[in-house]
Amino acid sequence: MPAQGKHRRTKTGAISRGVLAAGTGGAVLALPLIGATGAHAAEQAAPAKAVAAHSAPASVAKSSPKTYTVVSGDYLAKIATAQKIKGGWQKLYQDNRDVVGENPSLILPGMKLTLGAKASAPAEAAPSKAAPSAAETAAPAEKTAAPAQETAAKTADSAASESNSSGWTTPVENANVTTQYRASGASWSSGYHTGSDFQAASGTSVRSIGAGTVVSAGWSGSYGNEVVIQHSDGMYSQYAHLSSLGVSAGQTVSGGQQIGLSGSTGNSTGPHLHFEVRTGPSYGSDVDPIAYLRSHGVSI
Repeated sequence: MPAQGKHRRTKTGAISRGVLAAGTGGAVLALPLIGATGAHAAEQAAPAKAVAAHSAPASVAKSSPKTYTVVSGDYLAKIATAQKIKGGWQKLYQDNRDVVGENPSLILPGMKLTLGAKASAPAEAAPSKAAPSAAETAAPAEKTAAPAQETAAKTADSAASESNSSGWTTPVENANVTTQYRASGASWSSGYHTGSDFQAASGTSVRSIGAGTVVSAGWSGSYGNEVVIQHSDGMYSQYAHLSSLGVSAGQTVSGGQQIGLSGSTGNSTGPHLHFEVRTGPSYGSDVDPIAYLRSHGVSI
């Protein structure tokens, strides 16, 4: 965080047979084409047409996808948990890859995500179709391609972490410290800067300094979006003011793995990464983060 910022933790008569279908285009009220009295006569006159008319609304109701509009502070794991998406954030990303793009950690307020539409598609197929169309035949190949791309991304992450023989690295590439640990001033509630600030434009990849387990990932008052990771030596690393989170609590990460993107959320005067090393998971147990990195063979 720049020297001027400071961290303070916050205390914390009904229409007959109508159908309402929620879709990407908004809510639609499907009204019956005939009244209850005329329906019986119509069914006797043209039973095949009547059956088709009654079947259509049910099909629409089942196939109509549910959408979610991204708001500030959202990330895929958070949305998947809140919306109870089977398959977690990976399934949510797979269904919305054309909207989110190549980086699942970067989602922006206003994006409209489809929830579970592809999962329900096979059940909607009409049993009377004689043969699948060319588009339907291609669909399984597209679904198979997405997991392959996810596997490639994981392999790339693994390769990045293995490039450092010690398994430890800086939290951002081209690490340039802009505010040193223990810089003094009235701007901070503790009287001094509890971490080291790294220069990082908004959207810069932020990575775990070493292997460990995510203790928390989410909003944390003045720190904005933050991630806290516990490492094998019992120490904790913290990454604050993130614009987007790419991990969730309980997840195991490797050294060098991307855990989010830098930003300026919370009490921040501009995009950067506030980085701390602690003896415990919470504020007030800080130690010199640069000295800690150097003790693990990181050149900085």
